[in-house]
Amino acid sequence: MRSNRRLRWVAIPVVVTVGLLLAGCSQQQLQGFLPAEPGTTNNTDKVTGLWVTSWIVLLAVGIITWGLTIWAVVVFRRRRGQTGLPVQLRYNMPIEIFYTIVPLILVLGFFAFTAQDQAEIEQPYAQPDQTISVYGKQWAWDFNYVDQNTYTAGVQAASPDSSSAGSDANSALVESQIPTLYLPVGKKITIELHSRDVIHSFWVIDFLYKKDMIPGKTNYMYVTPERIGTFAGKCAELCGEYHSDMLFNVKVVSQADFDAYTASLKAAGNVGQLGDDYNRNTNLPGGVSPLDEGADAFGAQPRPSRTQRRSQIPSVQRSLRARTRRREDEHTNRPQIDAGRA
Repeated sequence: MRSNRRLRWVAIPVVVTVGLLLAGCSQQQLQGFLPAEPGTTNNTDKVTGLWVTSWIVLLAVGIITWGLTIWAVVVFRRRRGQTGLPVQLRYNMPIEIFYTIVPLILVLGFFAFTAQDQAEIEQPYAQPDQTISVYGKQWAWDFNYVDQNTYTAGVQAASPDSSSAGSDANSALVESQIPTLYLPVGKKITIELHSRDVIHSFWVIDFLYKKDMIPGKTNYMYVTPERIGTFAGKCAELCGEYHSDMLFNVKVVSQADFDAYTASLKAAGNVGQLGDDYNRNTNLPGGVSPLDEGADAFGAQPRPSRTQRRSQIPSVQRSLRARTRRREDEHTNRPQIDAGRA
């Protein structure tokens, strides 16, 4: 009876404290301090739910672990006057099974829910409403609006200490100079991701998702923006000296504003698509090395083709074998020569 009263007096303040803490949480704290607002895209709520749930489970595991540790330290501490060691337990099968099964369940649970959400996020659209082709380059972005056959080419962001037109009087980047990608709200959008030089990463922060852009490979993102606004984006993969200036904006607008923007691009002469012609890579599989195309500017002879190099291998091998035989003969005949000299 007395133990029940003690437990009640302990549980009441704990429950009240937890309730007050939860009641005082802001929206940002409730979503695990993630930057996006609920409903930014069709995927943000999935990512936020997985993130927050994972932290709740891990916090519960941590509280249980800390509680058992502190309990063992307090209850089984050495009392005054005690000597020697307490009774030692070598094996405890129930506890060992518990310590094995619970982590396994946690790992499998995290994997299952992560794989489920990832499969939904990575599910391609059978009939997208809009297709965007994005090229990352050092250190800017090219945006192709495939369905409208128009584009916008980004200019390398000015460095903070630059005096070019891309910086203001305080050596900060001018917002109007940062490349901007326009997306229609409520539309299924497929984004094709390419790289012109090195590995980049396309990251719209409030979309809570990013994906690498690998030279010679096309990656895809599938997203439906659900809230009008301007969202910051950046390259999330270290790509060189001005990586920190490789920024862009995403403006989610109405369909009418999107159509007006793409029409203005066409009126400005930005008709067509910026493709792989501007890539800097010359050593990708299937490509032709500049040395294979002919003599260089200094009159050097072109590099032999692979077939020519292979045809030269037998003659080289015969020459090596002949040289090896001569060395063996010299080594064999050396004692006779030395004896004759003696």
